[in-house]
Amino acid sequence: MQLAQRLNSVTEPQTIMMAKLSRELKAKGINVIDLSLGEPDFKTPEHICTAATNAMAEGYTKYTPVAGMPDLLDAISVKLKRDNNLDYARNEIIVSTGAKQSLANAVLCLIDPDDEVIIPTPFWVTYASLVNLAGGKVKYINCGIDNDFKLRPEQLEAAITPKTKMFIFSSPCNPTGSVYSKAELAALAEVFKKYPRIVVVSDEIYEYINYNGKHESIAQFIELRDRVLVVNGMSKGFAMTGWRLGYMAGPKEIVQACDKLQAQFTSGANSITQRASITALLSSLEPSMKMVVAFKERRDYVVGALEKMNGVKTNHPEGAFYAFPDISSFFGSSYNGHVINNDNDLSMYLLNEAHVATVCGSAFGEGNCIRLSFATSMPNLVEAMSRMSAALDKLVKA
Repeated sequence: MQLAQRLNSVTEPQTIMMAKLSRELKAKGINVIDLSLGEPDFKTPEHICTAATNAMAEGYTKYTPVAGMPDLLDAISVKLKRDNNLDYARNEIIVSTGAKQSLANAVLCLIDPDDEVIIPTPFWVTYASLVNLAGGKVKYINCGIDNDFKLRPEQLEAAITPKTKMFIFSSPCNPTGSVYSKAELAALAEVFKKYPRIVVVSDEIYEYINYNGKHESIAQFIELRDRVLVVNGMSKGFAMTGWRLGYMAGPKEIVQACDKLQAQFTSGANSITQRASITALLSSLEPSMKMVVAFKERRDYVVGALEKMNGVKTNHPEGAFYAFPDISSFFGSSYNGHVINNDNDLSMYLLNEAHVATVCGSAFGEGNCIRLSFATSMPNLVEAMSRMSAALDKLVKA
């Protein structure tokens, strides 16, 4: 049997692969600390779970409209106005089975073969795979650690060609934790104003996990209003990863196209999740903010520990729950038969020697780094940093 050629453009995400390897070692009785997956370790807040239970009792167990229940579309509209001062009507919002599907809808509805999509690196692993599936061409722009992994306007301008049709980025960023300020977004917006054909996809799934103040969206700039797609969801800020609900707000024509496409893939998102999400969005955000306080404490500890490790260089993540240290100084070193030639070698060394699971940075477009998730308990993080430090100290240059 011959599989479809399009599968050649898709690889298994390194995040999933490292989690799988971690589970295999755990099954052998090895105590592995898994820092590979980006999933809050908190339970979904009780009032959200109660809303789901009530929804089932009230009979919300049937098919839903493809674009989402009207009550949920209204709740998302309220949230966007309340938190972001963005005005979107029902017909400018679509609900999907996770923010990943929202991103897939956007790319598959807009990108034709040979269209160019600019993605600043480091980037979340799925962006490029979606573009490849659509037959588009990815143009990467490297954003180094010395600039906090953020794109500069002159880099953006230099990358744009007549074939550029889309730009995809996240703020707060996975994997770096970098957060764009309003001034930085305004500078990028000035470039986009010159190129009205380019659609901007703004992945804001980590919006609430922000350690330096108010979240800023590039959709706030009125000149870009008709070509920005804001993607968000419930998984990170509400600890609802398994509930699978994301949403996108943007121009009516694009939202209608996504509705048409989604109708052939999944139709409407889970009815019970939608009812629970209404409660989550319209209730107090205090449970989410308590999570952020804990994440900030963990961020401070992990970054402080990394800064004390010889040979490790890190930025100071202002959002999300990741550290993305530069570990390239260890390339060319070895210990006990483990030779470190690249980031993947170092991730595997840490897994097998320190029993700490990380993700190689090349999965995110930056081969000098590795990603660590601090979405786990403080005792786990203390032990993981101790193990990492000891393992890295063993490495000797050839």
